[in-house]
Amino acid sequence: MIASVRGTVLATSGSSVVVEVGGVGLRVAVTPDTALSLRVGSEASLQTALIVREDELALYGFADDEERELFDLLRGVSGVGPKSAMGVLGGLRPAEIAAAVANEDDAAFRKVSGIGPKTAKLIVVSLAGKLTAVRMQSAPASRVPTRVGDSVIAALAGLGWSEKIAAQAVDDAVAAASDDEKSNVQALLRIALANLGPSQLSSMGGRS
Repeated sequence: MIASVRGTVLATSGSSVVVEVGGVGLRVAVTPDTALSLRVGSEASLQTALIVREDELALYGFADDEERELFDLLRGVSGVGPKSAMGVLGGLRPAEIAAAVANEDDAAFRKVSGIGPKTAKLIVVSLAGKLTAVRMQSAPASRVPTRVGDSVIAALAGLGWSEKIAAQAVDDAVAAASDDEKSNVQALLRIALANLGPSQLSSMGGRS
């Protein structure tokens, strides 16, 4: 099994990247947010899962072990295949998945393309009690007022980042900010932008 890949990014699209490993270009299916975080010519390091079928070998890539573990858990649910599992990961952050399961909120999963009402309920039931570690790992270490965090997320979204990437950037900024900065929209936005870097926005076509 191919557990991870590391190499130069040769190409990116909305749902996959091509990574050169030992002179071989491997096409890896990823979430849109992961694809947007990678640039052609940069080095990528992805956790992976190889899915073997009679007529296909498909490699799926993840930003970290947590995403890969969630992918495996989701695939264990009746009616959820690899593509549907990637759809869930592309639409919801790990902490949001854990919260939806804990709150028995199957509506969160019904919003994902390819997930119907019955499958959404099965996801909630099947994952119950299995995501405590995920929720703890994904929870930000420091708190920030909701109004401030939402304002920064909205500002980042206006600059072209997806809501998922923006929310993660705010979590990272909060962890690095001082107590005064956590309650200041401009200060928190400045830290988040510094962490994201201009190169990622350029790779998204410079949308504003």
